[in-house]
Amino acid sequence: MTNATSKPWTPGPEWKQVGDPRLFAPATQRNRDAILDVLRGALPRQGLILEIASGSGEHAIHFAQAMPHLVFQPSDPSPEALTSIKAWTESSGTINVQPPLLLDAMAGTWPLQTADAILCINMIHIAPWAATQGLIRHAGRLLPPGGPLILYGPFRRAGHSLEPSNAAFDASLRQRNPEWGLRDLGEVAALAAAAGFGAPEVIEMPANNLSVILRRL
Repeated sequence: MTNATSKPWTPGPEWKQVGDPRLFAPATQRNRDAILDVLRGALPRQGLILEIASGSGEHAIHFAQAMPHLVFQPSDPSPEALTSIKAWTESSGTINVQPPLLLDAMAGTWPLQTADAILCINMIHIAPWAATQGLIRHAGRLLPPGGPLILYGPFRRAGHSLEPSNAAFDASLRQRNPEWGLRDLGEVAALAAAAGFGAPEVIEMPANNLSVILRRL
């Protein structure tokens, strides 16, 4: 995510292989099946699933192959990520993945008008708070009643001590960019409530992460 004052996220060298346009996100192999289990119970039976900040595209391909009854729309603000998503889609032969959209969560307008569900994995802590604000504002406009906005990643929670690994991760993010860092779940829920969402359903995930399901009222 980018704006006039923040340094954008860029993939590290471990994401790349020489001569291959596909990016390889190190965490995807570890978390994709746990996230898929959540999605099976949270997504509608049919429709368009918009993924925000798709990164390498590996998650979108994995979920689309496991749920052929749904259409996945990946997106990202990074041209390098868009190239990777296209390459993954072509190499996998997956037919229910739409061409990726150039989309920045903070933008005033998004290049689509509706979605049946919105998925955002490991984005809001590696972007300015304005990206979370944009994500939730646009989700409130795009989603139908009952449509889910599904967030995945590490969070701060009132009444819960921050795990040592998450505390170290948060410190490293803020050192890289002071606009980044783990978001407080209560603040995210309050922002969502103001945009027309109900109370979050919170699911504990491996490696001190959470899945947060917010449904449009």
